[in-house]
Amino acid sequence: MLYANVVLGLPIDGPFDYLVPVGLEAKVNIGARVWVNFRNKKEVAYVVELNNKTKIKKLKEIISVIDLFPILDDSMLQLTKELAEYYCCSWGEAIEAALPDELRKGKDLNQGDGSLNKVSEKENRPLSLEKGKRPLFVQGFDRIPVYLREIKKVLAAKKSVIILCSNIAAVERVKEKLEKSLGKEVFISFRKQPNELEIWEKIRQADYCVVAGTRSSIFSCVNNLGLMIIDQEEDQVYKQEQVPHYHAREVGLMRAQIQGSGVILGSHCLSLESFYLLQKGKLDLEVIPSKLAYPLVKVIDVRRLAYAERKNKSMFSKFLLDAIQMALAEKGKVLLVINRKGFATTVACHNCQVALKCPRCNINLVFHFDDDKLKCHHCNFKMPVPKICPHCNAGYIKYSGIGTEKVESELARIFPQARMNVDIFVATSSVIKHQEINFDLIGVLAIDNSLNRVDFRAAEKTFNLLMGLVSLTSKSIIIQSANVNHHCFQALIKNDSRLFYKEELKQRKQLNFAPFKHMILVRLRGESLEKVKQSACDLFEKLNKIKTSSIKMLSLNPGQPAKLRENFYYQILMRAPNVEKASHFLKLHLKEGHFSGIIVTVDVDPI
Repeated sequence: MLYANVVLGLPIDGPFDYLVPVGLEAKVNIGARVWVNFRNKKEVAYVVELNNKTKIKKLKEIISVIDLFPILDDSMLQLTKELAEYYCCSWGEAIEAALPDELRKGKDLNQGDGSLNKVSEKENRPLSLEKGKRPLFVQGFDRIPVYLREIKKVLAAKKSVIILCSNIAAVERVKEKLEKSLGKEVFISFRKQPNELEIWEKIRQADYCVVAGTRSSIFSCVNNLGLMIIDQEEDQVYKQEQVPHYHAREVGLMRAQIQGSGVILGSHCLSLESFYLLQKGKLDLEVIPSKLAYPLVKVIDVRRLAYAERKNKSMFSKFLLDAIQMALAEKGKVLLVINRKGFATTVACHNCQVALKCPRCNINLVFHFDDDKLKCHHCNFKMPVPKICPHCNAGYIKYSGIGTEKVESELARIFPQARMNVDIFVATSSVIKHQEINFDLIGVLAIDNSLNRVDFRAAEKTFNLLMGLVSLTSKSIIIQSANVNHHCFQALIKNDSRLFYKEELKQRKQLNFAPFKHMILVRLRGESLEKVKQSACDLFEKLNKIKTSSIKMLSLNPGQPAKLRENFYYQILMRAPNVEKASHFLKLHLKEGHFSGIIVTVDVDPI
């Protein structure tokens, strides 16, 4: 008798044993998909092992075989298993994170013109035991030439390359540059792209190739993997928002260890995790000298403005306005950066002081002047601005807080001779993704909103933004802040990023935060606030009573935000020295819980 151990793309740990029916023994392969009956429902399952023994007395049979060949080789099975153990999800969920949607839904690759049922000779090849080289960090703004140098070496050895970018526009630019230099086709791969399955199959059949894509491309089914490049490695987009909450950088490092490939991390500045690895000697560094002169950085203390400036509550200091006037007089280009969209960030009644909130998310609605609408930036809710307060039917609506539209409106009033988006540009932090325009002056507004968030990574994210802005000018940056002595600004003024990293690491170590310890968030969500709150309290109390060194419970709080898209959120924050042990602990005890109508997810190393 032959038995198959299978896992499913459900939040349920396996593997589960199924009997292989007579006649199908030769057709069932490790790494292939099969149809099974699971909880009286026909489901796609993935075969992870075959054996001749089982401890289960009564077994269901596999319904049918989907694949005549394995779609997951040994290295991908090992990678997804490690991912599941690290990020506290099921092995099946990790596998489905690596596959196109059509394969997850059970599409039969053996149907059609026969072009997809070619069995690769490389399937089930022995797993590489060679250890990967020490990862390289490429720091600087013109990183493509370094990438090309390393890619050419790998292709000369007839090995594959995966390069990740933070957005589709960047992927397209990289594809164009690589194809022009290499004279070789570069495949673009990302989740839910047109013809996703067809491209996946072309990559799988190629002896070696180059793949460019976004976060999910880290799982590209290339053969003979030689190098993975993760550009803008500190960008938050590399962290998956849905289960499993993996980070592409960590998955890349896992995959490199399994397959013996090289890894290059690239950015204008290091993430704190990368700097920590550099200090420990686990990362090499190559710095690309900038072709532009380093700009003059000035931080204006908004607490020490002249009395007239403070009384007027102007969003611009006189120093900044004078600098803008001078830049415009010299026919220069000016960029003002504020990380908030819209015109006013709070819309409230003048009489009862109640702010208008999104009914689905319970978050302040933002007024957009161009559309004359109130909008929620977390869901698609929008509404016209009411004439009177909907809560007290009296008073009038007042607007407060500033966004990009209000900044643009005020600049147009102060500098009527300037052309908006020609002479003066107003943008959010996304502007650092566009390197095609160079500015003579950059002004940074309301940066303290970013710096003072309830987030232990707030300073790091702020520093990354400011370092990105450095690449857009060689002349002058003016920052308005009430915290001018913060190490984030001092490192920028002195052009010494190590000053920031060392101080930030010192603070993180004192507080036992990442990268010294792993932070874990257990999130509970549901449509009933009382049920979610009670379930979270019960779980926190239960876990807190268990004596273990694997995990330390830190806090129980409403989610941030507490309500989103008509679901209420609560979260439990915990800290762990070893993430695999903590993940095992949580899987064991969450399985015992009763969460009727409540969805529980685990986010390891949240950002």
